[in-house]
Parts: sequence; C-alpha cells; structure tokens
Amino acid sequence: MSRSSAVSYKLFDREPHFYKNVFTLALPIALQSLITIAVNMMDNVMVGNLNEESLSAASLANSFISIYQIFCMGLGMGASVLISRYYGMKSSDASHPVEANKKNIMPDSPEDIKNDAAMALKQTVALMLRLTLLLASVFAILTACIPGWIMKTYTDEKNIIELGMTYFRWSVITYFFQGASLTSTIALRSVRQVKLPLLVSIGAFFVNILSNYTFIFGHFGAPRMEIAGAALGTLIARFFEFTLILGYLFLYDREINFRIKDLFMNTRSLLGEYIRICIPVLISDGILAFGNNTVSMVIGHLGKTFVAANSITGDTQRLSTVVVQGISQAGAIVTSQTLGTGKKEQTIKQGYLFFGLGLGLGLVSAFFITLFKEPIISCYGKVSLETHDIAVQLMLAISLIIIFQATNSIMTKGVLRGGGDTKILMLTDNVFLWVISIPLGLLAGFVFHLSPFWIYVCLKSDQIIKTFWSYLRLKSGKWIRKISTGLKEE
Repeated sequence: MSRSSAVSYKLFDREPHFYKNVFTLALPIALQSLITIAVNMMDNVMVGNLNEESLSAASLANSFISIYQIFCMGLGMGASVLISRYYGMKSSDASHPVEANKKNIMPDSPEDIKNDAAMALKQTVALMLRLTLLLASVFAILTACIPGWIMKTYTDEKNIIELGMTYFRWSVITYFFQGASLTSTIALRSVRQVKLPLLVSIGAFFVNILSNYTFIFGHFGAPRMEIAGAALGTLIARFFEFTLILGYLFLYDREINFRIKDLFMNTRSLLGEYIRICIPVLISDGILAFGNNTVSMVIGHLGKTFVAANSITGDTQRLSTVVVQGISQAGAIVTSQTLGTGKKEQTIKQGYLFFGLGLGLGLVSAFFITLFKEPIISCYGKVSLETHDIAVQLMLAISLIIIFQATNSIMTKGVLRGGGDTKILMLTDNVFLWVISIPLGLLAGFVFHLSPFWIYVCLKSDQIIKTFWSYLRLKSGKWIRKISTGLKEE
C-alpha cells in the first residue's frame, strides 16, 4: 500500500468503537459549551436591546475577561493532559511497562504504578487549583484598580469606556467563582465525568437568563440596572456553578478522590513534570489570549459599527464550533488515556481519524453559517444598516475560516496536546499569530483599507497555516511525549 493511500485510509477508516468513544465524551462537552455560548448570546441580545453603545461596551469588557477565561482553559487543559494520562495508568488492567524517569527510580510493579498515578493525579489537581486562585487574584486586582485604562485599550469612545467600567465593577468577584468551576469542570471531564458539568450548565443557563431579565430591565420589583444588570446576572450564574461543581469535587467524587485538605498537600515531587507539560499550555493559551485581544483592539479602533458587527458574528462563530470544541477536548482525553495504557500505534491511528473529523465538521459548519447568516443577524434587533452589511461580510469570512479552524483546533488543542507535545505547540501557535495574522490584519485594516471580509480573513490567517502544519506534525510522529509520575520510591 502506498503512503498516500495509507493516510487516506486512516483519515476515513470505519471505527465504530472509536467514534462512539469520542462522541460519548464530546457531545456532553459540546452541549455544555453550547449552553455557555447561548448565555453569552442572550446577554448580547438583551443588552443590544438597550442600545449599540451598551452592546459594544459589554462586548469589549468581555474581551478582557476572555483573557482570564483562556488562561483558565490553559490551566485546565494543561492539567488535563496529566490527569488523563495518570487516570489511564491508574485504571488500566494492562501490565505494560511504564517509562522510567531519568533516575530510574519508578517502581516497576503494576500495582505500585497505579498507586503512584493516583497520587500524581491528585497532586495535579492541587497545583491547578492553586494557580487558578492566584490568577483570579491578579485579574480581580487589575479590573478593580484600572478599569478605565483597560477599556481605553479597546476603544477611544468615551461613552463606551464609561459603560465598560460599570460592567467591570460588577465583575471583580466573578473571576474567583468562574476560574475554580471552569478548571474543576475540565478535571472532571478528564476522568470521563461529563454529565454533571452539563447538568450544572443547564441550571446556570436558566439562572443567568432569569437574573438578566430581572436586573437589566428592572422586573419583579428589582431596580433597572441595564449593563450593570448583565454583569450581576453573570456573577449570580457563576456562583451557582461554583457551588455545585466544587461541592461535588470536594465531597462526592471518587475517580479523582480529591478533598479540601488535598489543596495543601505536598506537590514537590510532581512540580517538574507539571511545569514541563502544563505550563507551556498555560503560556501558549495566555499569549494567544493577548493576541486575540490584540485582534479585538484592532477591531475596536475600526469603529463602533465594526465592533457591534463583530459581537454578532463572534457569537455565531462560537456557536458553530461547539461540537469542534467538544471533540478537541475529547481528543486530548482519548489520546492521553490511550497513551496511558501504552498503546502508541492505536494513538497514532486515532490522530488521523481526528483530523478527518475536524475537516468534515468544518465543512458542515461553513455550510450552516452561510445558509443562516441573515436570520441570525436579524435576531439582534436595533442595528444600523452599516452594521448589518459588515456583519454579512464577516459571516462569509467566518464560513471560510471555520473549515481550517475546526481541523487545526482538534489537532492542536486535542490530539497533539494530548500527546504531550505542549512546548512545540506553545511556539508554533504564537509565531503564526504574532508574526503572520496580526501584522496582516493591521495592514489590511489601517494601510490598505480592505473590506471587512478581507480584514477578518487576514486577522485569522493563522488558522489556515496551522491546519497544514498540524497535519505535517501528525505525520512526523514526534508529537508523542513520555510522561512519568515523578514520584520517588520511599
């Protein structure tokens, strides 16, 4: 069989067990993401019914808050690589040898390996939650102390800045609740507990909608708070999530078996491995967050109509990729757990199947965005004709970019990351963004004054490049990295 036909076979192979395994994990994650996006869309729709300035202010304020969310995702997904691998070691009935660490001090018996993996799993969660608390403190201080300066980095319009500052004042405490529940949710998913986070998100959706309706417009005897009411509604929903997710993790979960006292456990033996695998994910996602916010800053300085149009299409883009996000996280979990059981060849085969899934889902998403662009835009009510026209162009640009974004997201955020290839991903993700996408976007918007369609394509050109790079990386086989528990024999 030729190499090309072998690759084609692997991309489109019939593997019912594989697809069942992936979608069992991915669909609850996707549904949870869908609910989160629906909450954001309802926020924008409700705030958009006030006026365009409130819509723009909430959108730009959330662009900064999204930096924190991406940092938390980085912390959670970085930890997920280790959690899934250790869970695979702990749960496997196989007696395959596990790679020894550099000092050759890892015990060889399967039972000792499982015990060490269980301990390393808890240490990983402890480190993750400590870093989340530290990160929340930093963002809360920044939001409380310099809200005006933050808003000025996105826009020069005074009214939008003032409205954004109001939104920020009600968002300070939200960081702590959101960060802890988000990272803990990822940890639970990594040990195949996906139903509870989904149910909690459904509850949070209704809590958020009811809170927004009450406080934005002043119903049920509550004061009419407008944009501040949107921030308060989000705070109430995040507290609801925090209470249920952390309550379950600390009191009921038996897979990770993590308790409040474990937050203070000694994690020194795992620190080196955690830094090697998890920190590059945090750094990569963090720099990408700043890069994406630079994109938001570029858009913010193109005018409030462009900002409003981008708010509309941004929700659509996130909505169209919920299944992709679910499969990306499932890809990281499945890849890590398969490697944890020592099945390298099966892992490689799965990598090609994930690539094919991404390509197919990207094409389907592009079709639906193109088909439903007009009905979606009309849902946002009070928008100007200029905003509508820009939104249509951005929708068409997204339908092109989504094909590549879906494919490379499943590979870079899923398979390659699950294989432990986090350092290379940290480098390539950010080189493509900062060296290619952002400079091209700046040139397109402020030098050549291209149409919104081409400005957006230039700003997202890294998605196209990463698709081809991720396929070449997959073929090389160099993305599979060894991971040890780091625990020392007593």
